[in-house]
Amino acid sequence: MALQEVTIRPARPDDAAGIARVYNEGIEERMATFETEPRSEKYTREWIENNPERFPILVAELDGRVVAWAAVQEYRARECYRGIGEYSIYVGSDARGRGVGKALMEALIDAARNKGFWKILSRVFPQNMASRSLCARTGFREVGVYKKHAELDGVWRDVIIVERLIEENMD
Repeated sequence: MALQEVTIRPARPDDAAGIARVYNEGIEERMATFETEPRSEKYTREWIENNPERFPILVAELDGRVVAWAAVQEYRARECYRGIGEYSIYVGSDARGRGVGKALMEALIDAARNKGFWKILSRVFPQNMASRSLCARTGFREVGVYKKHAELDGVWRDVIIVERLIEENMD
């Protein structure tokens, strides 16, 4: 199905319910995060409201409804890592396979570039082929595997480290 009427923009506090809905779906599916506790609208609103300006949070809307979100957050507190961001991206099940994830990831890379980041990275479950494919299509490389990185529902899970350089910010 072709991408139709997708709007990508910075998140606003009134997007909290939509972001929480999409994230909670990801938590329930157990394919994209070690988190197990659902996020409330209140928690999500406070996250958006208290997010430092230098860390972009974006949403994708279809027909005026938040169907996906992506964010860059601090990777490490040390000054030498200031230009590295850790990203998250979640696409609701009703929007998958429509190009929303790719459009949102490209917008997130641009937002990170505009904020001066020289690298964004994350960790992906090996069996999450949709995320791995999205990373490959948007210029990420798989760096390696953290073995038994954490437990999820009593099972030790590996993660694949992915990174994308933003070379124009490396001058």
